Amino acid sequence: MPTAPRAQRSSGVHFLATPGIAAQLVQSCPVGAHDLVLEFGAGQGAITTHLVETGARIVAIERDPEFARVLCARFAGSENLKIVQADIRDFSLPDRHFAVVASIPYALSTTLFRRLLDPQRTRLRRAALIVEWGFAKRVTAAAPRDPGLAWWAARFDIRLVRRIQAEYFRPRPRVDSALLTLERRHTRSDRALWTLLENAYRTPAVRAGKLAPGNLRAAGIEPGRPAGTVAPQRWAALADQLADDRALHWPPLPRRFR
Repeated sequence: MPTAPRAQRSSGVHFLATPGIAAQLVQSCPVGAHDLVLEFGAGQGAITTHLVETGARIVAIERDPEFARVLCARFAGSENLKIVQADIRDFSLPDRHFAVVASIPYALSTTLFRRLLDPQRTRLRRAALIVEWGFAKRVTAAAPRDPGLAWWAARFDIRLVRRIQAEYFRPRPRVDSALLTLERRHTRSDRALWTLLENAYRTPAVRAGKLAPGNLRAAGIEPGRPAGTVAPQRWAALADQLADDRALHWPPLPRRFR
């Protein structure tokens, strides 16, 4: 594999150096000819190679101009691939349904998850991502530690597929990584969901308030239980139950979600 330019070696970016892991990543997100797939941080093309073979329409985003130039030359004959030189933090996301397959720089994990998973009308439908191991454990926790993480997990099925040892990257990072898959869930009322999450995490225990204890129990939530121990899917089930209750008022979502 070509040696990364010095500027990139010192930037905290770690390149996947094992073809088998790149192939597994792509296989974890089934896509075909009718799908649009984004690859964030295409780097030297280890993942791009396998994405092109799916026949999907691929948009590979790479910030470094030299890497982008090399990618354009390497994949010059790939009609289903577009190379875009841009910063993945600023790249305009598509206004049609899309998937993401990428190895995400550790430092940008939270930023990218917020861009992809926060918006109420996100067009993201599925993803396969390599992220830092500790981050993967946080976003797949059975009971998220804050409402933001619960918002993601209630609206997306986030699964930890496998641990990826540091030795599979060049330069070798200090910590291991993980392969995550994400699949968009159907939620009936995001306004109800966020209101429930925000209020639940604001208090030390789940209170019925205007909600009947029976509603909580029907969603698998025991009144008085600490909010941080409730699975996000339970909050989503409760929000779905209450979505059509005209006696309840659901405030607008925060601007960052809209």
